[in-house]
Amino acid sequence: MPEADAVAVPRPTDPRPTDYRPTDRTVPTRSKERARYDRELVHRVLDASYLCHLGFVRDGAPVVLPTLYGRVGESLYVHGSTGSRPLRRSGERTDGEAAPGLPVCLTVTQLDGLVLARSAFHHSINYHSVVVHGVAHQVTDEAERRMALDAIVEHILPGRADDSRRANAKELAATAVVRLDLDEVSAKLRTGGPIDEPEDAGLPYWSGVVPVSRTYGEPVPADDLDSAIGLPGYLPRAGS
Repeated sequence: MPEADAVAVPRPTDPRPTDYRPTDRTVPTRSKERARYDRELVHRVLDASYLCHLGFVRDGAPVVLPTLYGRVGESLYVHGSTGSRPLRRSGERTDGEAAPGLPVCLTVTQLDGLVLARSAFHHSINYHSVVVHGVAHQVTDEAERRMALDAIVEHILPGRADDSRRANAKELAATAVVRLDLDEVSAKLRTGGPIDEPEDAGLPYWSGVVPVSRTYGEPVPADDLDSAIGLPGYLPRAGS
């Protein structure tokens, strides 16, 4: 697997039919010029990362959980235990009516570089991020649940879902899958070098950007792996 490339940054343009529609929750209060609603950019950021942070309110207090996810078209899927109270809330039904779902905020961030300015105040990072607001709904259709679980595995390593045992009935019964549709979405990014005050330009401190990229180590086989089983072609190699 090659080193993760930096996500291409489209230049701001007038809104297009394919863009996500900005809302009060997706327009930042600061650095509005860094916000993007380009659908292709949002998809690239989501597809380039592994981990998301899922935020919601539990017992009156905000909670943020790191978790894996998978994207299928205009939906994100995350999974957890059926014993999780928040995930149960996402699938509760009242008087036979459709489940109300769980209001959530999901974020994904890709770190691209450390920005070192001459002043401590102007230190920053280069990044690409996506924020999704919406209502997560528990997936009850078995075919969609299996598809979503495959998508989460494939998101980590394409080709792995077919090279592993799928969940059995007992495991499926213990697993909750929730879907969050990409309706209220924005991307935000920072690129470029440090922005120092003009009067600091002559200070004797190094200033610039330290690029950050993702690389992979050599795969380590399980202690009990049959020595006849070779390294699958889809696994990343050291330094890639």
